[in-house]
Amino acid sequence: MRRRLKVFFDGGCRPNPGQIKAAVVVRGAVYVFDDLGKGNNTDAEWLALIRALELAQSLGLADVELIGDARQIIDAADAVLRSGRAGPGHAATFLALAGKGAPGRVRWIKRGQNLAGIALAARHPR
Repeated sequence: MRRRLKVFFDGGCRPNPGQIKAAVVVRGAVYVFDDLGKGNNTDAEWLALIRALELAQSLGLADVELIGDARQIIDAADAVLRSGRAGPGHAATFLALAGKGAPGRVRWIKRGQNLAGIALAARHPR
């Protein structure tokens, strides 16, 4: 049985609300998106998820597992994929993108296990 390729994502902003940044980790490579506009942490997590799916698609990856540490976003994205419906905003963008190649799964992990979160935090130590 072939395993899904893990694609880690995380987003954040400082201050909150503020400038949004995101990171995606695929096969050990870190991709950082420094200027995704302004918003709050929820916007940042959605944009990180969207960038993760866009990146997976642009790399021609199939059967990916998008992994993040924002349970609210994971649950919402999973519901969007299962129902095929989304309200306006980031969820609608994610659903439209998934129509071009949906992830095999969207999964929550603890913050300390999120490779994208670790990469993003390393750029901005507290």
